[in-house]
Formats: sequence, C-alpha cells, structure tokens
Amino acid sequence: MQAGKPVLYSYFRSSCSWRVRIALALKGIDYETKPINLVKDGGQQFSEEFRALNPMKQVPALKIDGITIGQSLAIIEYLEETRPSPRLLPQDPKKRASVRMISDLIAGGIQPLQNLSILKQVGQENQLTWAQKAISSGFTALETILQSTAGKYCVGDEVSMADLCLAPQVANAERFKVDLTPYPTISRINKTLLALEAFHVTHPCRQPDTPPELRA
Repeated sequence: MQAGKPVLYSYFRSSCSWRVRIALALKGIDYETKPINLVKDGGQQFSEEFRALNPMKQVPALKIDGITIGQSLAIIEYLEETRPSPRLLPQDPKKRASVRMISDLIAGGIQPLQNLSILKQVGQENQLTWAQKAISSGFTALETILQSTAGKYCVGDEVSMADLCLAPQVANAERFKVDLTPYPTISRINKTLLALEAFHVTHPCRQPDTPPELRA
C-alpha cells in the first residue's frame, strides 16, 4: 500500500462504512480500501490482526495521519476538523446541533438495533420482523424531525453528516423490506442524495469487495 495514503477497513454492505466512504469522496480524499468480510471465516473482524486495530471488532476503521480511528461519526468529525472543505457540519450552531441530533438518532438509535451482531441473538426466524420494527420505530421519529429541519437535504440545503447517515440507513431499510410509504420526507431526501456522485460511487454495489451478483 502506498505510504501515507489513508486506509479504510470497510465491508461493502456496512452502512457505517458507507458513511465514511461518502465523507472521503465528498472531501476528495484518495484512500485504499482493505475489505473486512463480516460473514466469511466466521467474521474477519474477529481476527487477532483486526482486533489489534479496532478492539470493538467493527468496521469501519480508518488509518490516517499516523492514527487509527474507529466509529464512523468520530472519523467523519476528524475529517471535518482536519480537512474542512467542503464542510459537513454547518457553521450555524443550531443547524449543527440538528445535524448531530439526526446523525446520533440513526447511528445510535436505529442502526445498532438491526446490526448483524444483534440479529444473530434474536434467532433466524425473528430477524426480519425485529429489524423492521427497529427501523420503523426510528424512522417514525426521524420523519417528524426532518419535517422541521429539512430543505433539499436533512438540514437545510447543504449536504451534511446527517445525510451521510440517512442514505445508508434507507438502504438497510430496503434490504429488510421496510415499507417506506409513511416516510415521504426520508424518501425524498434519499432520492436526491443517491443522484449525487459521492453517494453513487461509494454505494455498496460498487465496492471492491461487492460480490458479482450484487454489483450494479
């Protein structure tokens, strides 16, 4: 791997990894992808090598500027602080709070409840209904919030960290066959986001580790 180039440990289908891929794309940061298959070999995230990198045994992890960062929102905030253009957090403190609130709602209140590690615990026959309930509950709250914060995107008319969380979570919802009809604001914003180059090229169907049958 090229010296000094950031390395993203990612899994094509990981929504948390996708958030970071979008941030890197928007900020024009060239990076290497090191795929970590969360299913193969019992989960490559459990290997000693990866555990040394990220003790939480989760993707994403980003090696950059001589450090390794886990947790997608921490990575995005670091990129924002070290490479501020284009900005992903609004200058206005109130809008910035809204972006963080929406990001945390998705990253802390929806995604973890339908994550692979949790689904394994609820049993094969309960996984779909469990995931649908977790996502629908969160989306009901999110739809209400977005009705007061959204412009073209989640908060006003600039792409923000909130949007980087939204599109991957909608992809999860679609994968778990959640009916999105009750969430017109979420659906509208998502459609707008997916038309943007940074969201398009980082999509799970266009990653180095995307299986051939799932490629775009």
